[in-house]
Amino acid sequence: MPIRDAILPEFDNEMAGTRKTLERVPEDKPDWKPHDKSMKLGRLAAHLAELPTWASLSLAQDSLDIAPPGAAPRDPAVMTSRRELLDAFDKNVASARAAIAAASDETFMQPWTLLKGGQKIMTIPRIAVVRNFVLNHAIHHRAQLGVYLRLNDIPVPSIYGPSADENPF
Repeated sequence: MPIRDAILPEFDNEMAGTRKTLERVPEDKPDWKPHDKSMKLGRLAAHLAELPTWASLSLAQDSLDIAPPGAAPRDPAVMTSRRELLDAFDKNVASARAAIAAASDETFMQPWTLLKGGQKIMTIPRIAVVRNFVLNHAIHHRAQLGVYLRLNDIPVPSIYGPSADENPF
């Protein structure tokens, strides 16, 4: 079985769960955070919406420098509205899904390098980027967002099974 056929069902499932969570993000609390060291809610939601782009990037290019020498620092995305957030997420998921669906096993196994300021941070196979920087990373931040929702008395969606607010079974 080609790698893409193994990864796409998981990608689709995780992105559907992430979208369900993003649909509940309150528009009136973008600056809310549970702790001084925590990400603001609007930034966390926008970060989740942009994570699928790592699949497209890693499958299309050999490396990414997150702070290219001489370039201005990148301003992180922040949610301005739920509609904008969901539109960006849907666009990024569609692009990522198309890139995954088009990738050969050979492409998935090619090395990809993450750089910062021209310095290599790591080199890993492209499939590891999809697994770690897209899927696992999204699961991690989606769980954080679930806690943010709970702390704001917003119903937490069912993802892998019942939540305290939803029981799809």
